[in-house]
Amino acid sequence: MSKLPEHISVWAELSDVDHELRHVDVDGVRTRVLRAGAGPHLILLHGTGGHLEAYARDIAGLAADFRVTAYDMVGHGWSDLPDRPYTIDVLSAHLLGLMDTLGIETAHLSGESLGGWVAAWTAAHEPDRLARLVLNTPGNIANKPEVMTRLKESTLAAVRDPSDDTVRRRVEFLFHHKEMVTDELVNLRRAVYSRPGFVRAIQNTLVLQDPETRKEFAWNRDWVGKITAATLLLWTDHDPTGGLDEAALLQDWLPDAHLHVIEDAGHWPQWEKRDEYLRTHRDFLLLEKAPA
Repeated sequence: MSKLPEHISVWAELSDVDHELRHVDVDGVRTRVLRAGAGPHLILLHGTGGHLEAYARDIAGLAADFRVTAYDMVGHGWSDLPDRPYTIDVLSAHLLGLMDTLGIETAHLSGESLGGWVAAWTAAHEPDRLARLVLNTPGNIANKPEVMTRLKESTLAAVRDPSDDTVRRRVEFLFHHKEMVTDELVNLRRAVYSRPGFVRAIQNTLVLQDPETRKEFAWNRDWVGKITAATLLLWTDHDPTGGLDEAALLQDWLPDAHLHVIEDAGHWPQWEKRDEYLRTHRDFLLLEKAPA
């Protein structure tokens, strides 16, 4: 009998953990939410053009220690797509509204890519709403134009033509081990990108890759330095959006930052290196005092 693969499907990852998947109203935005587990609140935020399935491999493991909430940000996944620019303040307000709707006073936040940017902005501007912060490959801290252009062009190409080839290239961009990109992951993205109105929605998200719009929210010492929460910088050695030099910037700007580098992974360590991702979260978030 042949050995089962480590990952079968999103459903298989969730098959042995009690969870609920539903939509809630957040200030008029129908928002898709998945919740599981018990313990301290932990909210997971996905990246540009993403959806909560980005964390499918992690929810069961995290639910052993946390009350986990993963959700589709406004303008993403299967949440509503109101026609307005999804700037960082808008995405942060949606997060805070979701917390209010779910009755979450404070939570740990763990954000990947764009989700890390939103989580950090929230930590800086609403410090009383969170405990600890994990920035998972937050990407392009140095605001490099070439990175913005590459992300914008590859994402727009996939949404305008949600064929297998173009969407697969967009998903493979997230992985160092591209053989881990499954047909299921690609087709989930194709389904999202094929939603009526999604071309306009992704344009509303990609305003953040425009230097003029971005400058109001760009990573810089002024606002990042206001983050008082203990922060874990979860980096990788093959992230196409930013290297360890950019992690060093955050270490310099943040009052209480701790760096952990996951090797042999790209922009989605939560998928490629699940065990290490889970272990670092448990170790950092459950310690009574953050490591020195």
